[in-house]
Amino acid sequence: MIHHSLLHDGFLLLGFAMVFVLVFRRLGLGATLGYLVAGAVIGPQALNLVGEAEQKMGLAELGITLLLFLVGLELNPARLWRMKRDILGLGLLQVTLCGLALAGMIALGTGFSPTAALALGLPLALSSTAQVLPMLQASGRMRTPFGERTFAILLFQDLSIIPLITIIATLSRNPADANGPPGWQLALFTLLAVAGLILAGRYLIRPLFRLIGNLGEREMFIVAALFTVMASAAVMEVLGLSTALGAFVAGVMLADSPYRHELEADVEPFRSILLGLFFLTVGMLLNLHAIAERPLFVIAMALSLVLVKTLVIFLIGLAFRMTWRGALALGLLLSQGGEFGFVLFAQAQNAYLIAPDAASLFGAIVTVSMATTPFLMALTKPLRKEPPKPQGEREGPQDADQAAAIIVGYGRFGQTVAQMLIASEITVTLVDRDIEMIDIAESFGAKVYFGDGTRIDLLRQAGAEEAQLILFCLDGDQISPDMVEAVHQAFPQAGIYVRAYDRRSLIRLKKSPVSRVVRELMESAIKMARLALADSGVSIDAINRAEDMYRTRDRERLKIQIETGDIRASREKIITGPINDTPSVPIETES
Repeated sequence: MIHHSLLHDGFLLLGFAMVFVLVFRRLGLGATLGYLVAGAVIGPQALNLVGEAEQKMGLAELGITLLLFLVGLELNPARLWRMKRDILGLGLLQVTLCGLALAGMIALGTGFSPTAALALGLPLALSSTAQVLPMLQASGRMRTPFGERTFAILLFQDLSIIPLITIIATLSRNPADANGPPGWQLALFTLLAVAGLILAGRYLIRPLFRLIGNLGEREMFIVAALFTVMASAAVMEVLGLSTALGAFVAGVMLADSPYRHELEADVEPFRSILLGLFFLTVGMLLNLHAIAERPLFVIAMALSLVLVKTLVIFLIGLAFRMTWRGALALGLLLSQGGEFGFVLFAQAQNAYLIAPDAASLFGAIVTVSMATTPFLMALTKPLRKEPPKPQGEREGPQDADQAAAIIVGYGRFGQTVAQMLIASEITVTLVDRDIEMIDIAESFGAKVYFGDGTRIDLLRQAGAEEAQLILFCLDGDQISPDMVEAVHQAFPQAGIYVRAYDRRSLIRLKKSPVSRVVRELMESAIKMARLALADSGVSIDAINRAEDMYRTRDRERLKIQIETGDIRASREKIITGPINDTPSVPIETES
């Protein structure tokens, strides 16, 4: 009977989820709403096809745990440091000001107690990461400055789950919570647990992944990834702390490891399925009767939520010197409630801060607010559209489609490289900062984006995080080892190819993490020498011997120069006169 029940429930859950998600995506409303509505339809208060939603919630909350693990994987130290102003500035202000404004609105509009209003207002300040990020990706704005600022706010919102749970626990009226440890002790336990997880990650988890990687066992890698997440969460649960924090720390401690991308690929399917199950379960738990009794309240509060968040975020954006159009777009995009609101409402209910009916009502308010976002973004698109650019400006790479290769510099050298890659059906994004060159290229049908391709932020906008190749085809000695190191750290999955100005550039770059360095004139010079010898009547075998001799001596000399760092090393290998141990090159004469 148990197996039958599991198969029966799984069949219905997946079937209804698939149908509703497909329909809602088709309507542009997003997958999250599809899951919520599917759960409400099959839940005990509608068709009553699947029961025991509370038991399923325990498994479904693993989706939130895996989501925070993936958020942690995004937080390698370099990226975190680069985004610190937006994360700690925009993010902190958004959560704090929106939370307080919404708590005040709830207290004034409903008559709830200040603690209940705060327990509801702070969760409503959070937006839907599961809804916003796919919208950014679909519009091609994920790598733009606007997209990065949006991601920074969402990232801070995800991180703020931990302190918000702590705040709700502090306000708790539940006698069981009163027997818990005091706040200072909880903070100390948290710090010790985080430190312990970091040490375990460095000295246990990383060696484990290295061993599995050497064995080449794909299945064991997936098992180890899930073990890492669940073990970290379990440790925090035993200590009475947040399991979400444990998963997040597990992600952070592996963010700068060579296994990051493999971990993301392995965990993502489980995260997607379990997060979908979480939304299905939330939909099943919605008190539809309470909502049906007060539909005007739900709609009015949802519209008030959207209005307050849009206004507050719009003003914060202006304070951070965004254009009014960009600030408005940011406010509208983040105006809805988020999936973590359901988690925090459940926490507040368990803490006796709000009644179960209030949790259902405000869960419905979050759901309705989610439904408004796609419509608001579509309706305001003409208003948010930036005015035409001045004559001196050109389109930046943030508008480029994702490509397999990014070519920086579209002069004579870059044009040849680009055409050969395109001829091999490799997609390219072209970047140059010479406006005249961009205009000339456009007249020949080539799309070149304006920008300084030596900047990490611009490369990110151009799609370097997903590119396989980054090719620097710039004239002159513009690429330094430090810059190559920074590009490699930011985009470790991409092969880096550099056009070197001369031998000194090549020697300097050889020890940096570059895939290939090409001297810009070497091959063309060899080609000219071959043509000159051929036109002088030298046989093809002799020409090949001469080229082999030059390449061998040059390679040996270059190796010594790289090892010693001395450009004058191994000067005897330079061919400056007749070579005694090598037969002279015969010159054929026409008969």
